[in-house]
Amino acid sequence: MPVVGTDAGAGYHRGMTPPRRRRTDDDLDLLLLRRRRRRQHRRRKPVALILFAVLVIVSAAAAATAAGVFAFGPACDLGDLKPVTIGQNTFVYAADGSLLGAIPAERNRQPVRLSRMSAWLPKATVAIEDRRFYEHGGLDPTGIARALWVNLRAREFVQGGSTITQQLVRNLYISRERTVQRKLKEACLAIKLNQKWSRRRILTTYLNQVYFGSLAYGAEAAAQTYFSRPARSLTLPQAALLAGLIKAPSAYDPFTAPAQARARRTEVLDAMLRAHAITLAQHDWAVRRPLGLDPGRLYTRIREPYFFGYVRDQLIAAYGAETVRSGGLKVYTTIVPRYQRLAEQAIRETLTEPDDPAAAIVSIEPSTGAIRAMAAVIPGRRNNQFNLLSQARRQPGSTFKTFVLTTAVDMGIDPATTSYVSAPFVYKPVPDGNCDDGSWWCVKTYDSSYYGWTSIERATLRSDNTVYAQLTLDVTPKRVAAMAKRLGVKTPLDVHGAFVPALGLGSIAVSPLDMASAYATIAAGGVRAETTAIRKVVLQNGTVDRRADWGRPRRKRVIPDGVAAVVTKILEENVQYGTGTRAGFGRPAAGKTGTTTDNADAWFVGYVPQLDTAVWMGYPGGEVPMQSVHGIAVTGGSFPAEIWRLFMERALGETPSADFPQPSHWPTWKPFHRGPYALSFDPYAATTTATTTTPPPTVSPSRPG
Repeated sequence: MPVVGTDAGAGYHRGMTPPRRRRTDDDLDLLLLRRRRRRQHRRRKPVALILFAVLVIVSAAAAATAAGVFAFGPACDLGDLKPVTIGQNTFVYAADGSLLGAIPAERNRQPVRLSRMSAWLPKATVAIEDRRFYEHGGLDPTGIARALWVNLRAREFVQGGSTITQQLVRNLYISRERTVQRKLKEACLAIKLNQKWSRRRILTTYLNQVYFGSLAYGAEAAAQTYFSRPARSLTLPQAALLAGLIKAPSAYDPFTAPAQARARRTEVLDAMLRAHAITLAQHDWAVRRPLGLDPGRLYTRIREPYFFGYVRDQLIAAYGAETVRSGGLKVYTTIVPRYQRLAEQAIRETLTEPDDPAAAIVSIEPSTGAIRAMAAVIPGRRNNQFNLLSQARRQPGSTFKTFVLTTAVDMGIDPATTSYVSAPFVYKPVPDGNCDDGSWWCVKTYDSSYYGWTSIERATLRSDNTVYAQLTLDVTPKRVAAMAKRLGVKTPLDVHGAFVPALGLGSIAVSPLDMASAYATIAAGGVRAETTAIRKVVLQNGTVDRRADWGRPRRKRVIPDGVAAVVTKILEENVQYGTGTRAGFGRPAAGKTGTTTDNADAWFVGYVPQLDTAVWMGYPGGEVPMQSVHGIAVTGGSFPAEIWRLFMERALGETPSADFPQPSHWPTWKPFHRGPYALSFDPYAATTTATTTTPPPTVSPSRPG
């Protein structure tokens, strides 16, 4: 059974992971063919049914597209549609009207001829984006069928069917609004552009227009941004990396997600091998090469680069890269510069040494979902290249237990009266296994102290991994994942389609923005306000774009207010006398600490009624143990809780203190019986004094969480 690897919160557990197998030198095509035949043998009837469905859908789509293209007639005219004028920058402003920066036009996009690009780049791009580019007529029915096939088999959207010509039309001529009319117009223009332009011109224009992430538009800017070299000097592995970024620049950003970027680069190299663009020897050599990044300096003239980058990605999703880059937009955001300064100040006052770990803060207004602060500091670095807030993902530790608790309360489980045994816990999905090889899931607490029978509420204040491991299995990891998604976590939480038990202990990496968004929903009494960074967009002609509903809170109740109130009450106790006491600052506040295995990541996520804030601390380059920072091992209840307190105390300032509101209805508790995996007796009861179902009324504030 594939299971996670790190402990969540105040303890550790060993993950159940299969042993790695050494890669052979067998021909890749032969390997893929063998795997395909095995799958076909196992699932012949389902495959036939799906294939028939795909053929029907593709035939219908082709007919509909042909009819739609014909219907457009004279309206689909390349001569009447002009690209957005190049050279008018988009400006981004903070909530107080101060300028955050400009999204550059010509300055960070330098068109070059195809002959001035490395030959590897067009080969890699065609292989991964549009393998039949030189064969189809602008639309690719085969590619559409292949994408449908992959998506149907995966039961989710994992591959698109757009050709390079369609993507170019989308970037140059039309917006990305998702309507049937827009798709038909895109298809019509792609066919006509393919008839008018040569393949070389289409590919050259595409590579000069496409967005590669990190403010780099076009091949030349991308080469300078990631490798500080011209596009003509790109090596095979460098070109493959850039080609892989086109699909999802944020998800595969090598600065923030090097592992994902390297895996994506391998996908591109595999595609090039299948297309016979490279040899097997070239493929294997390129796969082994390091990323070899040499960052450019595109962020140095931009205030609040993390937030700025997040806003830019939202604008591109709404308007398309070309309009954002050259459309002369004026964008007014939700960020409060004073909060930004206070966030950085809180981090710098706490982490004072040049070799200290990094820290990041995301602060959200629960009632509206508006992002008020998004800041990060890497001590010893003046200009940060890593987006630690919205894109980078790290294990959240025990802060994820809040979602297990919310799931239980939502199911009618009373955390004050429902008890589990606090003791070393072993989950044995297979009879013949052990803790050392990962076949069993073995859970302990941070300091190996246990309390026998204890309520869920008291276990939360001690951040007891053993109790929460049992509770996660009883409410099921799938329900926990669904709850986290309802509250606002957008990062996928499955492992190859399955939800592992250690999910409840924070083993799946998420972003600080994910955690801040989800906790903000609880702070708002169970009403989720879609996270937003943009208040208003003024178009080039001076009119306000009202179609996108910028600045209008999109709110939806996702859990009853009684459920949110019970969770808030327990988290409020946690700040008062649990693991989060260092976050207290004299007004009602609720929060949870989190610490991962070997102290590699530490968190504090908490809120008051008016403001919700997540704090993460760790090394951006990887999971480096923080076992001696200023002489102590870092836990969520240490530096992160202190940073949270400093920021919140100053940000709220003279704002009147407010109590958390009482719910309209408290939950109705239901009978609950522990599941088959839960411990049924206290293994220490025979050698200690008699245990009771009610632990002591106070909890030591020094226990990490």
